[in-house]
Amino acid sequence: MTNELLALFEYYEKEKGIKRETMIEALETALLSASRKSIGPAREMRIKIDPEKGDIRAFATLIVRDRVTNPYDEIDIFTARRIRPGIGVEEELDVDITPANFGRIAAQTAKQTMMQRLRQAEKEMIYDEFKDRAGDIVSGTVRRFERGDVFIDLGKFEGVMHQRERVSTEEYNVGDRIRAYVVAVENGSRGPEILLSRSHPNFVRRLFESEVSEIADRTVEIRSLAREAGYRTKVAVYSADEKVDPVGACVGLRGARVKNIVRELNNEKVDIIRWSDDIRTLVTEALKPAEIKSITVDEERHSVLVKVDESELSKAIGRRGQNARLTARLTGWDVQVQKDESAHEAFEAQVASAAAGIADNLGIDTSMAETLVRGGLNSLEMLVHGVDEVDIADILGIEVEEAREIRNRAMVATGESPVETADSGSAESEVEAESDSAEPVSEEAGAGDEPVSEEAAAG
Repeated sequence: MTNELLALFEYYEKEKGIKRETMIEALETALLSASRKSIGPAREMRIKIDPEKGDIRAFATLIVRDRVTNPYDEIDIFTARRIRPGIGVEEELDVDITPANFGRIAAQTAKQTMMQRLRQAEKEMIYDEFKDRAGDIVSGTVRRFERGDVFIDLGKFEGVMHQRERVSTEEYNVGDRIRAYVVAVENGSRGPEILLSRSHPNFVRRLFESEVSEIADRTVEIRSLAREAGYRTKVAVYSADEKVDPVGACVGLRGARVKNIVRELNNEKVDIIRWSDDIRTLVTEALKPAEIKSITVDEERHSVLVKVDESELSKAIGRRGQNARLTARLTGWDVQVQKDESAHEAFEAQVASAAAGIADNLGIDTSMAETLVRGGLNSLEMLVHGVDEVDIADILGIEVEEAREIRNRAMVATGESPVETADSGSAESEVEAESDSAEPVSEEAGAGDEPVSEEAAAG
């Protein structure tokens, strides 16, 4: 038993960091409970263990009597004086009551109880050591998985990373070496529990503090941070020293510092922006690379309305709204991104104005005039010199004659002579045709009379 105890003490001291005094106290308590069964309920019984040799002895404080009526509480005067000469009746005497086979009995009976107490002592030590480490980054090795939770070996201790604290884009395997953020150390009913996380925003904050010396010495300050773990993080940094570029300090020479952080985050995108107390400037920086057309701030509702061109809308909103959402978290304002309609509204106003002018001058309805404008004929001059009646007919979907009439009206309005209508043109053609055909008929008739006369004369 002595060798076993000493080996046990040395193992827990070196491997688990538990003090020998704590183990001895736990073992004495466990043996005391076991001794009451093997020795009996002796008065003021206690167990003493030699921390160096591992010897175990049981003692009881008995009352000296002339006549013993309760052997567990009393000792007769003759036996007492053999132990300590000169002792009197009614005095107390510490008596060694260790049985001959106590070592074997104690080892069998107290082993389980002692181990429970040692585990409890280990848990208390975990809590004492880690209770002040909440907010730090620790390194460990993946040990096992339970229902989606990852248990990480931290050396002497074990931490747990619950499923909600994992990064959805990361896969872990037993034996992987990972770093994690200590969210809290809870001392619950089952003992202390070290709660770890890789998805917590402060994990990125601590990485920046470890990589960027200017942040560690407070030259550069992280004013705000927003994160969607595994996808994108936005960090707003500030420096009171005008000579220090806070963004450049975080990026590092050739991006070395931020590359180390991105590598630790498994290529999660990290945007570093300069903090500004002006919400317009801050939102503009946070929404980059999108170019902002206009920003409207509502102080009462604590909201910001951002308008961008249609070509920049997808950049400003981001994938699944991520860019706008992270900007809102970073600034603490409700950020709404909309397509800028001002150019479209100005264009529509120009169309309406041009259509009204054409409709008034040509005496056509506004919808037809608007169709002409949208077809590229936005002035009377374009109707006269830019196209012919066939083009106008195609744009409006009407007959060519109607289109010619519209074009003639445009020519009159611009002071030019209208083209002849289809009816007058056809009448002139008929007249010309009749005059052309009359002369040959007369000649044929004259030529035909002479032979007739000659035949008649011959007859």
